[in-house]
Amino acid sequence: MTAALPETQHVTLRLPARGRQALQDVLADLRGASTLAPYDPVILEFCAAFAQRLSRRARGIPELQALAFWMRRAELTRLKADFEGLATERTVLMPRGLVFHVPPANVDTIFIYSWLMSVLAGNRNVIRLSSRETDQMNLILEVLNETLTEDAFAPLRGNTVMLSYGHDQTITTALSLAADVRVIWGGDRTVATIRQSPLAPHATELTFPDRFSLAAVHSGRYLAETEEQHRALAEHFFNDAFWFDQLGCSSPRLLVWVGDETDVQAASQTFFGHLQAVTTAKGYQVDTATAISKLTFGLRAALDHPVERFERLSNEVAVLPLTRFAEVRGEFCGAGLFYQLAAAKLTDLVPHIERRDQTLSHHGFEPEELRQLVTALNGRGLDRLVPFGEALNFNRYWDGHDLLQAFTRRVYLQPEAR
Repeated sequence: MTAALPETQHVTLRLPARGRQALQDVLADLRGASTLAPYDPVILEFCAAFAQRLSRRARGIPELQALAFWMRRAELTRLKADFEGLATERTVLMPRGLVFHVPPANVDTIFIYSWLMSVLAGNRNVIRLSSRETDQMNLILEVLNETLTEDAFAPLRGNTVMLSYGHDQTITTALSLAADVRVIWGGDRTVATIRQSPLAPHATELTFPDRFSLAAVHSGRYLAETEEQHRALAEHFFNDAFWFDQLGCSSPRLLVWVGDETDVQAASQTFFGHLQAVTTAKGYQVDTATAISKLTFGLRAALDHPVERFERLSNEVAVLPLTRFAEVRGEFCGAGLFYQLAAAKLTDLVPHIERRDQTLSHHGFEPEELRQLVTALNGRGLDRLVPFGEALNFNRYWDGHDLLQAFTRRVYLQPEAR
């Protein structure tokens, strides 16, 4: 099923780098592109080669180094083994077909993670990129285009298209109707806007809308650790919170201290002191406009929520202690502003967790304590519970979806009885 397109509909091709092209020609090329079986050696070799080249070119850019590390050959091999484990005697794993990805504008690397899980499964892909270019996005596209020029990867040319265009519903509808799967990353408003464009009747959809993430620390166990452990934990938390200026869906915005009042106060003071030192050591700075925005946001939050005070450690780190759990999931300025809450035990969070709550970064809890929290929640919220330093690490399980399965079609095969 396709939409009739005016001849004037054009998009800008970023991969392959061909500039402005007629959309109907792009769709025709995609329909005729060659395909490979899931986890074909050519796909694995291409992804590994891209990761190696990106790692060399992106020195000093931690977000891209993390992406390259996640795409290393060992991880691809593990994903292949996990994928093969999904098959049964009576099911054959096949690609779904054409996947249309709409990534967010605020996280430069998510479109590659989304594309990777799909291309490994053998799908053809079209990714709409934001017209707002960034140095990181441009570097990724440059490395992808370079890698595709290698003769060994000729079978992959043409089955992935990365393009940009303005807010044109006609184009979005044409791409949506051509797709077998549509993947929308972004806020609730983005999801609602894209959903105005229909899908083909057989197509499926994955959405990753507005999410809220938080962190929790067992105060007593934290205080029992060494200064070196405290510094290391602050570095892990820095990676979770300050990459993407705290605006990633899994970046913690609320820090919950679990324990008695004395331990909570001591642990908080120690932790944020180390976090401030880490931001200085790493050279993280915010500009004057952002610093003013944080101050304004913090003062307004003190009026709107049960905030005890506004603790400004620096332009880069500010804390808003709450007297009780409050609805702080909406507007947020990021860039090192943290709500803070005390709780007697971890399961005290249960009545306050909602479906939009995605990631809980944790430190100092036993596995059984975490499992008790998940069991008590009974599906009302939280899709990921990960240690500090892992909040932004992508994997096959995201927002409650198993992406290995989401990008795969199962063909049922029942042999004739003999």
